[in-house]
Amino acid sequence: MQEVCASANLRRLSAGAALFHQGDRAERFYFLFSGQVKLHRVVCDGQEKLVEVIRAGESFAEALLFTGAPNYPVSATALKSTLMASLHGPQYRRLLEEHPSICLDILATLSIRLHQRMNEIDTLTLANASHRVMRFLSQAQEEGNGVVMLDVPKRLIASKLGIQPETFSRILHRLIDAGVIAVQRRRIEIIDSRGLEDFDG
Repeated sequence: MQEVCASANLRRLSAGAALFHQGDRAERFYFLFSGQVKLHRVVCDGQEKLVEVIRAGESFAEALLFTGAPNYPVSATALKSTLMASLHGPQYRRLLEEHPSICLDILATLSIRLHQRMNEIDTLTLANASHRVMRFLSQAQEEGNGVVMLDVPKRLIASKLGIQPETFSRILHRLIDAGVIAVQRRRIEIIDSRGLEDFDG
């Protein structure tokens, strides 16, 4: 840890500031102390696609240490005022080679992310936009208590679901009108879980 910290730089970003851009040379990875960072990329039709939102306590871009990819495949932009540690990738990889037990923790983290990506692929294969939103609400519940807290703007959630923000809002309003959910700002309560499963609006 002392060796890692010796090569780390503290970075502060204000909301909206870019950390790196898609295609930039990938030599560092990051650990977030506070704030939020969105990872996003421009797809073939020119639209921005949200890949992931990084939150406090999470790291990102470290997978490139193992793939050998020379460039970042995504862009990173601060959603909120953010404090992070910037770590030199090649030096960290050398430390992992000297202390292979650390790799098990990293493998666990990467496995969790792989599982998340698989769930996202399952959601995106649903042709019906309503079904994508229903699946998102079902999976985003806090410990199955029927409450979903939106900690990022709705437009970013819509981007991750592969639908337009207007479509996302329209489906939420239909669910409200059907008595399935209740919305108070960024808090969504699932009132009728069976109704959510059966909803076909």
